[in-house]
Amino acid sequence: MLTTDEKFMQEALQEAKKAADLQEVPIGAVLVYKNEIIARAHNLRETTQRATTHAELLVIEQGCEILQSWRLEHTTLYVTLEPCPMCAGAILQSRIPRVVYGARDPKGGCVHSLYHLLNDARFNHACDVQEGVLAQEAGDLLSHFFQTLRAKRKQQKTKGNA
Repeated sequence: MLTTDEKFMQEALQEAKKAADLQEVPIGAVLVYKNEIIARAHNLRETTQRATTHAELLVIEQGCEILQSWRLEHTTLYVTLEPCPMCAGAILQSRIPRVVYGARDPKGGCVHSLYHLLNDARFNHACDVQEGVLAQEAGDLLSHFFQTLRAKRKQQKTKGNA
């Protein structure tokens, strides 16, 4: 039997798979309000060629529009990878009270890995954070994506030298 967090993280993973299908880094997010998904998105940086089209920022934008408020109180953000500094900042600014993420990001994560932005007492908002929900699935999706990408680049490089 899946927990509520696992159920919603599975939805975020479905979004991450959509990103992978577009040759985007497979990160997905959903925003939940009153136990209902009100927004869902996946990374679109390569598609849009805009640095800010991370899954988290896209669901925050949708959530603000749907709730008609920049304050996303009473919501939970589910994201497959630990948020980066830009996304952590947006989470704080939008007052999301709870964040659930899958895999840690040792090179860019700013919730637990590099910094602890969502729980820094110097800010005027902090989040309840749950890490590691379906972390293996999220990590495997990312690992497979980057292994495939490296193999394609190696193959193209080999063809170019032939």
